Amino acid sequence: MREICFDTETTGLDPETGDRLVEIGAVELINHLPTGKIFHEYINPERDVPEEVVKVHGLTNEFLADKPKFAEIAQKWIDFIGKDGIFVAHNAQFDMKFINFELKKCGFETYDWDRVVDTLTIARNEFPGARNNLDALCKRFNIDNSARTYHGALLDAQLLAEVYLQLLGGDEPSIKFTRIENNNNLFKVNTPKVEILERHFKLSEEDENTHRAFMEKNLKNPLWLEDEVKAENA
Repeated sequence: MREICFDTETTGLDPETGDRLVEIGAVELINHLPTGKIFHEYINPERDVPEEVVKVHGLTNEFLADKPKFAEIAQKWIDFIGKDGIFVAHNAQFDMKFINFELKKCGFETYDWDRVVDTLTIARNEFPGARNNLDALCKRFNIDNSARTYHGALLDAQLLAEVYLQLLGGDEPSIKFTRIENNNNLFKVNTPKVEILERHFKLSEEDENTHRAFMEKNLKNPLWLEDEVKAENA
C-alpha cells in the first residue's frame, strides 16, 4: 500500500478569503514505512505573508519572492502523488482544502476525501481528552522533535510518518497472526486467527489531569470518581 504523509504551510487559515500555500512537504510510505522518496517545495504565494504567520513558519516575503508559483510545480506534485497515493495528514481537512483550492485554480482535478487518512481523528479516538497536536504526540511516543523550532512542511511530514506508524501499532506490529485448523466433513483449511496485543503508554501528569477534566465534564456522576472518594475517606 502506498501512502503519502504530507504537510503544508500557508499565509493563513482559509484559501477562500485569499490565503495561499507557501510550502508543501511530503514523504512516501510503502506499507506504512518511509521509502526515502520525498517531495518538497517552497512556493511564492503571490501575496504578502502576514507578520504573525511568519512567526509560526519563518517564511518571509523576501525568502519566498524568487520561489516558483504553485502553477509551476503543480504537475510535479501530481506526478509524485500518482493515481494510487493515499494522503495522510494531521488535521487533513485544512491541508486538503488548500491543495484542492490550488489545483482547481490551475485547472487540475481535485482529490476526493476517500483518499485521505486524518491522523488527528485517529489520535482523538485513541486518546480522548488528551492533547493530540503533533508535538504532544511526538512526546507521547518518544519521537525526537527537537529540530522543530518553526513549523516546517517537510520536517512535520517526516515526524508525522513516525507518529502515524506508532498510531498504527509501532515498529513491531501489535497484531500477531497464529494459525488454527478448521475441520469439517467437506474441507480442511488453515484459517488466520488474529490476536490483538495490548500496548501501554505511561501518561504524564499533564495528560492525566487533562483526561480527568475531560471525563468530569462529559460524564455525569462517574462511578470511578465515587470509588476514588470512597478510597480517600476509607
